Amino acid sequence: MTRAACLYRGEVTHARLRPKAHRFRYRVFWLMVDVDRMREAASGTRLFSLDRFNLFSLRARDFGDGSGGPLRAQVERELAEAGIPAPGGPIRLLTMPRVLGYAFNPISLYYCEDRTGRLAAMLYEVTSTFGERRIHALPTDPGTPAAGRFRHGCDKTLHVSPFMHMDMTYDFRGKAPDERMALTINGHDADGLLIATAMAGERRALTDREILAAAATLPFVTLKVTLGIHWQAFRLWMKGVPPVAGPAHG
Repeated sequence: MTRAACLYRGEVTHARLRPKAHRFRYRVFWLMVDVDRMREAASGTRLFSLDRFNLFSLRARDFGDGSGGPLRAQVERELAEAGIPAPGGPIRLLTMPRVLGYAFNPISLYYCEDRTGRLAAMLYEVTSTFGERRIHALPTDPGTPAAGRFRHGCDKTLHVSPFMHMDMTYDFRGKAPDERMALTINGHDADGLLIATAMAGERRALTDREILAAAATLPFVTLKVTLGIHWQAFRLWMKGVPPVAGPAHG
């Protein structure tokens, strides 16, 4: 398996604790790719392409500032704006690819390593169904006893749900992916833990066989993510959870 890219097949779980309990679980898959080796990854398969239509594809303009410019430069600019020196090692993007041309990623992750292979920083790229995007760049703690593990916190800056206020904080916990990837995202408001979300998957080679298997097992998964978000919002409304007003501009 090339280190340029791989697949992770797994699931997302979500639990809301208040004012009504609400839980769901979806099977999904993600693509992980070295941002400097995207063309190499695409050249190794017939069913995955870069910046053109295919069963699976990535388009540079789907990420970062939407310009389609080199992702390394965009990531390093975000790091610099957050006061984090560029680590200089590989930057690996974990995201859902376009499936038959359609993509939606509630969150994409950038794992930024230094030249020794240590995970030095993370970027969390959050996108709403309205196309608005926020990026949080955060350094990892070099003194963390367990190599590759990280924990970050940040304020909520994007109105992603009509059933949650903006006055919230998020807590991210995870580990640099290897044979498995895992990330938990907990959302807190003034009354404590409100939502608990987890992403987990097992690594697969990025081959035509694995692409076909993922597509056959989870057809149109990116479209299902979009539809699922609206379906779960409808379920919350039916349970009597009141919607809240969002900010005037995202």
